[in-house]
Amino acid sequence: MPDDRAQPQPTERTQTLRLAGPRALTLDSGQVLDEVTIAYNTYGELNAARSNAIFLCHALTGDQHAASVNPLTGRSGWWDLMVGPGKVFDTNRFFVISSNVIGGCMGTTGPKDIDPATGKPYGLTFPVITIRDMVRAQVLLVDHLGIAELLCVAGGSMGGMQVLEWMASFPERLVSAMPIATAAKHSAQNIAFHEVGRQAIMADPDWRGGHYLTDGVFPSKGLAVARMAAHITYLSEAALQRKFGRELQDRATVSYAFDADFQVESYLRHQGRSFVERFDANSYLYITRAMDYFDLAADHGGQLSQAFKWLKARVCVASFTSDWLFPTIEAKRIVHALNAAAANVSFVEFATDTGHDAFLLNIPEMFTTFRGFIDAVAAHRGVK
Repeated sequence: MPDDRAQPQPTERTQTLRLAGPRALTLDSGQVLDEVTIAYNTYGELNAARSNAIFLCHALTGDQHAASVNPLTGRSGWWDLMVGPGKVFDTNRFFVISSNVIGGCMGTTGPKDIDPATGKPYGLTFPVITIRDMVRAQVLLVDHLGIAELLCVAGGSMGGMQVLEWMASFPERLVSAMPIATAAKHSAQNIAFHEVGRQAIMADPDWRGGHYLTDGVFPSKGLAVARMAAHITYLSEAALQRKFGRELQDRATVSYAFDADFQVESYLRHQGRSFVERFDANSYLYITRAMDYFDLAADHGGQLSQAFKWLKARVCVASFTSDWLFPTIEAKRIVHALNAAAANVSFVEFATDTGHDAFLLNIPEMFTTFRGFIDAVAAHRGVK
């Protein structure tokens, strides 16, 4: 993996958009958020024609810090390998936008924020949100920035679901789209994994029915277990075997106890502990539920192709051979639906044993493919 410290870093602007007034954001549930804050970052400069904007949608536990250093964690942004000068999303050419989703916990309005009606954290009184609600908020942000049309909207996993929702609900706002490692609906297996995580959180005595912030506690044990279970799904068996196998952690023999004997156990415990330091437990409940509810075909009479009937954008769908969370068959269903809608679509499956998280990793073939797609779209639109 390249040393990011040796690479030129993009110019980052961290900002917030505050919306207030009657029906500031009407949700799929029918409820309304009259006061909404959207935390977002931008990288690069918007050109005079406002034609070089790219919107990046983050995955479940991501945030607005797509590139450069995340000030909360001190680590590189989640797509730092892809965003920056000379990279796939070249910030010398493009104006890149990334926002924290509604229901999140990194500055955008979510369950940990104060309900103006009560003066207390929302907790479980926060309305349940959907992927479409997340995209509606993103559209409000794009409108605020004065951008009528996005050169591209891209994202992986839950971010890919948002891309698909952009394609279905706001096709006139897109020149191109890149849904990566995603699906048009959440599978029963994936819903099951999410439910295990939610139950782990709610079983923690410190969850307090979702009112832990008011009570001054935090369900750290439950959230850590939820993260551990989910993290397994982001990897592949081959990747886990290659990285850990059955190697022991700081010992020559097994302990005949329940400490972390194996390196893989220690790794998962570390993932759980570090996650608790940066994420809100109720946000985890809300965002996983939004993914569970996502079913694009069901929203269009049971015909996925109907979701894309007005789409004129150029689309690149991508999957990974070892991704069992969102396997290639799901990507092909999207491609078949786009073909049925006579859309301009290309498809690529990358060979890798790194699992679902491959879209966040250093895969040169992926960089080359995505760069070629973006460059072709930009050239067609006259964006230099």
